[in-house]
Amino acid sequence: MSDQSTLLLQKQLKELTKRPVEGFSAGLVDDNNIFEWEIMIMGPSDTLYEGGFFRAIMTFPLDYPLMPPKLRFTNDMYHPNVYPNGEVCISILHPPGEDKYGYEQASERWLPVHTVETILVSVISMLSSPNDESPANIEAAKEWRDNYASYKKKVQRLARRSAEEI
Repeated sequence: MSDQSTLLLQKQLKELTKRPVEGFSAGLVDDNNIFEWEIMIMGPSDTLYEGGFFRAIMTFPLDYPLMPPKLRFTNDMYHPNVYPNGEVCISILHPPGEDKYGYEQASERWLPVHTVETILVSVISMLSSPNDESPANIEAAKEWRDNYASYKKKVQRLARRSAEEI
């Protein structure tokens, strides 16, 4: 499977290089490893993350696209759907099939039709509207719900710091 995975990832990278998508950029961490990409997500306009530049690493499994990649922010990120270690928790990055907890429908989870572009568009959407129903970062979700002013200040500070780090 990894030969097919390699070809598919090379095709997706070539496509993104040829036709960049607004809101993010993607490239290889190391030219010799198509399974690890460096991502830069620009904080979406009209969100608390606006003006920020958030780095992430996307790691693809050898059986991609049958299984989803993992996406982990490498600079500080404070969001209900991002674990404290930076790993993004959204439905389309969860393995395919039924959710053993009954929270997600199979159609919301990973499907092999997803691409780097559809994943990153989903992440940008997640930044705009957090899902606090099943948070990865309980503290961030609680603060987002109960003390929005404090949450807003914290996120805007992270966005400014991320821009200064570039």
